[in-house]
Amino acid sequence: MQVKLNTIVAAAVVMLGANAYAQDMVVKIGHVGPTSGAIAHLGKDNENGARMAIDELNAKGVVVGGKKVKLELLAEDDGADPKQGTAVAQKLVDAKVAGVIGHLNSGTTIPASKIYSDAGIPQISPSATNPKYTRQGFKTAFRVVADDVHLGSTLGKYAVKELKGKSIAVIDDRTAYGQGVAEEFTKAVKASGGAIAETQFTSDKATDFTAILTQIKSKKPDVVFFGGMDAVAGPMIRQMKQLGITSKFMGGDGICTADLPKLSGGSIADGQVVCAEAGGVEGAQKVGMDKFREDYKKKFGIDVQLYAPYVYDATNLMVAAMVKAGSADPKVYLPVLAKTAGYKGVTGTIAFDEKGDIKNGALTLYTYKADKRDQIAVVR
Repeated sequence: MQVKLNTIVAAAVVMLGANAYAQDMVVKIGHVGPTSGAIAHLGKDNENGARMAIDELNAKGVVVGGKKVKLELLAEDDGADPKQGTAVAQKLVDAKVAGVIGHLNSGTTIPASKIYSDAGIPQISPSATNPKYTRQGFKTAFRVVADDVHLGSTLGKYAVKELKGKSIAVIDDRTAYGQGVAEEFTKAVKASGGAIAETQFTSDKATDFTAILTQIKSKKPDVVFFGGMDAVAGPMIRQMKQLGITSKFMGGDGICTADLPKLSGGSIADGQVVCAEAGGVEGAQKVGMDKFREDYKKKFGIDVQLYAPYVYDATNLMVAAMVKAGSADPKVYLPVLAKTAGYKGVTGTIAFDEKGDIKNGALTLYTYKADKRDQIAVVR
């Protein structure tokens, strides 16, 4: 009898627990980045930013339309490959996610954005900078960083005006991101009175740059600009040193990571590299960013690589729009998300323009000293 009573009590507890859980509305949010391949360290950094936001929001408790919400992160790997990117985008659509944070690369973000647009699912990219992403007319596409027009043009002007580059070589990896930022850099160099002495191309999988660097060396450039990611830039810098090329090395946000010195095998001379991160805070806003970096390291045991704070803000921003709209239904909260203005994040104040781009986006210029990133300036 006692055994039977215990069984009944246990069953009742299970049912109560199940009912309590059932009362929570589950809202799925997708995240996509390359968590395998050469830039897996950047994809994981982004995923960690999303996970940190979701964990904090669940711990605080989120109420949408009078119902307590349990947020669930569906993290997918696109391998920085456009075909894989569209496949996982469709997977998230089929899973009925309420929104997507990602992708990391422009080359995967742009083709995936059509799938999300067709399904009416809001997408916030924390790091894709190719202008095309928000210029396709999709009402579902947003980004929380400045684009390549701003990034490339700022670096191009800097190369000529500040680094006094008279002869400049440009290399890109032929990806949507690398080619895009290199083109904007080239335009700005020419507009600022500089000259492009040599243009070369590689791929995002290449490891040997001897041929193109030997060609570049013959032109004796003051500056070498690379449009691509840190996994390629690191070995390129190492091979430049081996060939005796002492030019300044420039690049966009893709190379501007904590891992670049390690990837270059310690070949970076102090002040040799100048790069820009599409975002940045200064003054009083640095307090929030510094706290985020401390909390991130405490949670994951590693330093922020690059865009985790922007993913964190994008995730929180998406949920805030749901709360304000009183619904996690994309059709209902999308118009609220589009009208975002004055949102205070760890990366600064966020507002979207009519295209879904961040208004007044900042850039941070960095160099490297003693194998550590060293901030030069925040520009807008």
